[in-house]
Amino acid sequence: MHLEQLEYIVEVAKTGSITSAARNLHVSLSAVSQSITHLEGELGVVLFARSRMGAVPTAEGKVIIGKAFEVLSKLDELKETARGWGETLSGELRMGTIPGPMSLLVDAVAGFKQDYPLVRMEIAEKGSQEILDDIRHNRLDIGFIILFESLLKKSEGVTFERLLEGKMVVGMSDKSPLAYRGAVTPEMLRTQPVVLYNDEYVRWFMNRFAAEHGEVDILFTTNNTDAIRKAVEEQNAVTVGMDYSFRREWTPLFTEVNMLTAELEFKAGQPVYLGWVRAEGRHFPRVSKTFVERLRSGLQ
Repeated sequence: MHLEQLEYIVEVAKTGSITSAARNLHVSLSAVSQSITHLEGELGVVLFARSRMGAVPTAEGKVIIGKAFEVLSKLDELKETARGWGETLSGELRMGTIPGPMSLLVDAVAGFKQDYPLVRMEIAEKGSQEILDDIRHNRLDIGFIILFESLLKKSEGVTFERLLEGKMVVGMSDKSPLAYRGAVTPEMLRTQPVVLYNDEYVRWFMNRFAAEHGEVDILFTTNNTDAIRKAVEEQNAVTVGMDYSFRREWTPLFTEVNMLTAELEFKAGQPVYLGWVRAEGRHFPRVSKTFVERLRSGLQ
């Protein structure tokens, strides 16, 4: 038995495909297939039920793959312990975030990189569901998303921790009919053209709003923050989002717009948090742990 065989079966289980596993591991399809066949022969157990649709772990395979995952996790922990005896933190940190906290993370990364220059860091802006999928398939180490009950219920294989509690507000330019109001009622919001960021929580929130107060006039939904800014500034539209997304020190989304915000008099009935997420059961590297601790302390 070789460690690479364990890596292969874990990756196949994650992707559900020998082809995808080979691509992710940068090895040939035949290398992965033959390695799994040899391991099955050595153990006397069929690990995967293979078909044109992919490779699905058998009942026995799930147990063996779980043990393989534990072995690889312990190996990563062993390597990290050995590296930890050196004075300089090194390694790789791959992060994904929804748009709101991007500027906050950029500032945190800049400070972290200055203290730990040997750490390779990547940040990608994505939607919540894509971040969760990337975490599960080991394409990201940490993700920053909005945590709410409905999302948590369908997020197996990941673990969450809260960073900040937030609330939904209405954002508008100073030329909007809703400008300079302390609060916006559902009736007021329904009279305005609305542009929305295409995210899991925003969709859930607006569906709840529509169910109780009727549909709003949605001009468009997009993942392009420049398009939202342009619609707010030039088309006199309003947008709905988490309050921290409008903090000028955190996000450049509205730095060129005289943006105002007002509370929306509608509560979805669930507390909402900006939080971070990582894979459940997987070894949590010291690089990731150190970055999260620094970020958390900076928010206090």
